Amino acid sequence: MKKLTLALIPSILALFSFGCNAHRSTAYHGEVTPISSGLAYQNPSFAEYSEDLTQMRSLNRPFHESHSVVETRKMVYQADLTLVVNKPDSAMTQLASIAKKFEGYVLSSGTSGSVIRVKSENLESAISAISGLGKITQKRLTGEDVSDTYQDFQIRLSNSEKARERYLELLGQAENVEAALRVEKELERLNQVIDSLKGQMNRLDHLEAYSTITLTINERKKPGLLGYIGIGLYHSVKWLFVRN
Repeated sequence: MKKLTLALIPSILALFSFGCNAHRSTAYHGEVTPISSGLAYQNPSFAEYSEDLTQMRSLNRPFHESHSVVETRKMVYQADLTLVVNKPDSAMTQLASIAKKFEGYVLSSGTSGSVIRVKSENLESAISAISGLGKITQKRLTGEDVSDTYQDFQIRLSNSEKARERYLELLGQAENVEAALRVEKELERLNQVIDSLKGQMNRLDHLEAYSTITLTINERKKPGLLGYIGIGLYHSVKWLFVRN
């Protein structure tokens, strides 16, 4: 009987361990995946975090906590214009003045084309001012809805920041150098991801606030000697017909 009892002890311990793990896993949603082996921590509460570290690493999988997501639409506008002018050099200088007038700046400038940005609320006014520099032969306005992209960045940023907070807690519980180095490596990766996401969000914020105007500048063609004679004859004949 004693031998039978001793033989059953491993089975009982295994069942008890399985029951404890099953009960603990119900406190979390999703798969239960332990952290890589080899990490040792002083605080037993680390077990509460180890089961969802895999989820923390997946930035595209949202946490079950609620996220603060912008619900308004985020639009980016751009205008493409073809402008015919008498003097391209003069037009470049005037374009810089127009950009400054409408709270913007020159992104690039050249005799064949320029790119400026103006406050989005001043886009139509800026185009009207540009039309005074010459003749707009082509005009195209486009808008891009970047709301979904921006919201995706927001969710991924929130997840990354929460994961970083938990890794910082784990760093304080590491009892040896190897464990600390592994957590620090994850923190370094998360910091890079967070910086990248913030940079992309700032870029979309800027493009929403400042509309882009891309100009193709063509110099007006001047007629030769025969051309001027033809123009003179045309206006003379036109004047006679009008007079008669």
